[in-house]
Amino acid sequence: MSGQGRSSAMTMKVVFVLCIVVLIQTEVALAAVYTVGNSRGWTFNSVGWPKGKRFRAGDILAFNYKSGAHNVVVVNKDGYNKCSTPRGAKVYNKGGDKVKLAKGQNYFICNFAGHCQSGMKISVFAM
Repeated sequence: MSGQGRSSAMTMKVVFVLCIVVLIQTEVALAAVYTVGNSRGWTFNSVGWPKGKRFRAGDILAFNYKSGAHNVVVVNKDGYNKCSTPRGAKVYNKGGDKVKLAKGQNYFICNFAGHCQSGMKISVFAM
């Protein structure tokens, strides 16, 4: 392969990598960040918070709460309906947790005793 051929191949690789970087940055830039519960944060009676909002896959939910007072558990529909934590569920407990929405229905609860039953759960559909 000539020097010019290698240079051309290298240029194509660089262009390809740059295109991938731009696509990734564009996806991140388009993602919206929503604070669950607005200024109240992740607390009791949050169940109605998603109403009227339009979410997209890749959007970020920010769960603001005091560590030790609550948590956020990613659950399935059954876990949401029964306020129960399925085996292997992802649990966030730092406060200020940020969770990226998957396409379709996303379910979140606080699994501290009585919290989910007091409306500390949300169901969010992401397009």
